[in-house]
Amino acid sequence: MLLRDLRTEGRVEIEDAAYRLNVHPMTIRRALKALERDGRARLVRGGAVHVGTEEFAIRQSRALSAKKKIAEKLAPLLGDHETVGFDASSTVHVLAQNMPNVERLMVITYGVEAFQSLQGKQNITTILSGGERDSRTGSLVGLVAQQTVSGFSMDCCILSAGAIDPESGTMEPTMEEVEMKQSMAKSSQRVIMAVDATKLSHRSSVRSFDLAQVDLLVTEYDPGDPRLDSYRDIVDLR
Repeated sequence: MLLRDLRTEGRVEIEDAAYRLNVHPMTIRRALKALERDGRARLVRGGAVHVGTEEFAIRQSRALSAKKKIAEKLAPLLGDHETVGFDASSTVHVLAQNMPNVERLMVITYGVEAFQSLQGKQNITTILSGGERDSRTGSLVGLVAQQTVSGFSMDCCILSAGAIDPESGTMEPTMEEVEMKQSMAKSSQRVIMAVDATKLSHRSSVRSFDLAQVDLLVTEYDPGDPRLDSYRDIVDLR
């Protein structure tokens, strides 16, 4: 029932679900925590939001204006004759759909959707890692995917996160997703984290990066926005 609601509505509110199902709110919270451990949900204040590959188009449509603004900020960071890494997130996928004109660029990705969007883009060579597709996140994961990513020396990688918190850093719904992002970061001279505001000060199941490991945090907010104050002394903002 809760998973069905997450898939169709994208979000479940604990109090509302408890009222509809005539159970205690803690029963709903425990059920949502179990879905988060399985990589099907991400807990947020008051409830949970859905995580899943079958809903990639829906996930991409959420906060789309914010993601487009983030993509506009990211585009000037991609230089000619560079090699860059893209993760499999819906945020980075928006950038893949709206790439700047470049003289030559190589993109390494473990995201099938990003790879497909980059096909036919002029002067962009795109390499898709091998690996197994994780049904929970849509990412290509596993040893083969990690080895592919690790075989390149990248100028930068552009990643998103399931959640981000000033103290805990970035978090993901699955360990496999963490392993892929860490592999990409280790092969990159610079780590750029791109997250929309719905991810700020939230939590997910598995810790990924301390913010000290991130070179630049890009959101839809102006860098001087007070809502970013808790991040300002830890990481550069754009």
